[in-house]
Amino acid sequence: MNGSAACQCERPENTARRHFVTVASERERGRGRIRAAFRQGGVSSGRYSGMAVSWTGPGALLTLAPGEGRGSIMTVWAWVAGVRGAAFEGRSVKVVAPALAALALAGCNEQNTYVAPPPPTVTVAPAPEQSVVRYLELTGNTASINTVDLNARVQGFLTSINYKDGAMAKKGDLLFVIEQDQYKADVAQAQATLAAKQAAQVQAEAEFNRQNQLAKQDFASQATLDQARAKRDGAVADVQNAQASLDLAKINLGYTEVRAPFDGVVTAHLQDVGALVGYGSPTKLATIVEINPIYVWFSLSETQVLRIKDALAQQGKTLRSIEGQLADIPVEIGLQTEQGYPHVGHLDYVAPQVDANTGTLTVRGIFDNKDLSLLPGLFARVRLPLGASTDMVLVADAAIGTNQSGSYVLTVGSDGIVKQQTVQLGQMQAEGLRAITSGLAKGDQVVVNGLQRAVPGSKVTVEKGQMVNESAKPKPPIDPSKPAPKN
Repeated sequence: MNGSAACQCERPENTARRHFVTVASERERGRGRIRAAFRQGGVSSGRYSGMAVSWTGPGALLTLAPGEGRGSIMTVWAWVAGVRGAAFEGRSVKVVAPALAALALAGCNEQNTYVAPPPPTVTVAPAPEQSVVRYLELTGNTASINTVDLNARVQGFLTSINYKDGAMAKKGDLLFVIEQDQYKADVAQAQATLAAKQAAQVQAEAEFNRQNQLAKQDFASQATLDQARAKRDGAVADVQNAQASLDLAKINLGYTEVRAPFDGVVTAHLQDVGALVGYGSPTKLATIVEINPIYVWFSLSETQVLRIKDALAQQGKTLRSIEGQLADIPVEIGLQTEQGYPHVGHLDYVAPQVDANTGTLTVRGIFDNKDLSLLPGLFARVRLPLGASTDMVLVADAAIGTNQSGSYVLTVGSDGIVKQQTVQLGQMQAEGLRAITSGLAKGDQVVVNGLQRAVPGSKVTVEKGQMVNESAKPKPPIDPSKPAPKN
């Protein structure tokens, strides 16, 4: 309230002349106080004694009705919050007017002092420093190291399926059996034929020996000896032919059993028991996939190839000179739903030339997959190390903001004042941390929680926190100078 209003509040009769009166109730410092504020308005003439006052509740109109022939009507707007049980009906203005004046005096004497709110609370954490490796970030796809269709190579009815669809099979495990009766009979027949031919060979050999002895004594002609030799040689050939037939019969019998050619996962069977397979051409029964270890194929653009070439040149190496050292170059991958790059392998193959159509160089990595967590055909994020590691400051990626000037972080100094610092970003590291190449020093107190309450230039209350939880600290980066894990 201003000074003139305060002077008028000192006399009740002046208060009674105000055209509008606002009465409010509030709680402050645990005690109920009544505050009255008067607005400038017109002054009505006449005497108000004997006027009736009606009030119907909080926020209602107080109407002062003049007595008969005693002046005009005066309307007073009153908001009485929290006052219960009051009844002014029938009371005269002689009682009400002094009461309103007293309320006005109470409001005029109160001191309205602004109390500033306490500084907002934010959580800060010191920026750590860690050895960081520069990486080349790429994308690729996983692929099985071996994929083979299991075909029926002989004709017959499928008699049994000896595995569960999708099961892991060991090399040599029996998976399918095709009707064997005919092929067993073929083997027996070939064995009998071989035995007969072997007997004929023995006879022919004996006859040749006999004729040879007679020829030496001039009891047998040379023609007879030549015939004996020809029969012997023919018998030997017949035995060899019979042996080959027996071997072929055994091979065909072996084809009736379809076995796993290597350790792998077998797909669902494509033919049911009782189906005729191998009629006219091989029939596909299933597919077996070897996924431990597993490949990851990816491509390097021409620009990326040149970057790698320059990095190798600084070490006195070339792409071709490291062919025998690919197993020492680590490769890291991560799936779409995984944080960071939890799978570590090594390079396995680099194409000898850049594809002129795509302008890319095909590269392959190999990864251990004993838990079978990597499946062929998955999209993978890939990164290759470039050069040796360097020390860099790390900041939680969630604590980094962006504006038209670029990226920034909020820091708090020893005076508790928030400061906005522009930073240059490096690559993402493990556990949601990002490397900062410039703009931030080790140990700077970075705001990691309560960013919306931290206004640059304002004072804040600081709570100590951590850049990353103790249980989720980032693992040290792979040192490219150390050999990659062997699969």
